[in-house]
Amino acid sequence: MKEYKRKPLQWAFFVMMTVLILSACASAKKTTYFQDVRNLSQTISSQVSEIKLKPNDKISIVIKSKDPTISELFNLPISQQVVGRRTDPSSYESQTQQSQYAAGYTVDSDGNIDFPMIGKIQVAGLTRMETAKYIKQLLEEKEFATNPIVTVEYMNLHISILGEVKEPGQYIIDQDKITILDALAKAGDLTIYGRRDSVMVIRQDGSKNTTYMVNMTSAKNVLQSPAYFLQQNDVVYVAPNAARSRQTNEFQSTSFWLSVSSLLTTITLFILK
Repeated sequence: MKEYKRKPLQWAFFVMMTVLILSACASAKKTTYFQDVRNLSQTISSQVSEIKLKPNDKISIVIKSKDPTISELFNLPISQQVVGRRTDPSSYESQTQQSQYAAGYTVDSDGNIDFPMIGKIQVAGLTRMETAKYIKQLLEEKEFATNPIVTVEYMNLHISILGEVKEPGQYIIDQDKITILDALAKAGDLTIYGRRDSVMVIRQDGSKNTTYMVNMTSAKNVLQSPAYFLQQNDVVYVAPNAARSRQTNEFQSTSFWLSVSSLLTTITLFILK
């Protein structure tokens, strides 16, 4: 009889351990990146997409030449720029790092900049390096400079990262191409509550907004997504998972009361046995 009385307790313990193990496996499956890497038979390549200039973008252009008058003629005055990891002006890091930069040119609604001596230059749709090469070509064609060095840098380009990441905020683009992996790394990666299977990227192209959903648990989905390479002004949003959503409204959740009921039932059975 004693052995018979112990069996229900052993069975309950076995069931509880099974549930815990299955829950752990399910949780790992939801939080692990690139789960299909071993299953891919060939390397997946994504089309490299560099940042291209758009209206309202601001760039600095510095011309260097053997003739010092050329620099004075084409280079705008030097100003101070606050440089930080994020564009948040209240952050200590942003406040303590400063550098000098040439005042910038803003791309107008038609995609042009107004450059000294040359006039309107169409730069929309060009990369940073393409813009530098084009300006150098114009300077040489008009015989304003011989073999000048043209440097173009981004000034106000950024992306926004929101939702379930460790450090949400607005981040400066300081490179020619940036991937969604780079962006999430800048934000300190997703929290444990972030949904890795549906990271949203909102992209504005003129008056049109396009939304992409990226499944970070699939390498194939990530690398083949049009949102793998980000563009300026993209918004990356990481939605909360079910656990985080329940936390915001825990006491009104049906699952919460079911869990309480199940716990009370289990305690009662243990006491009776």
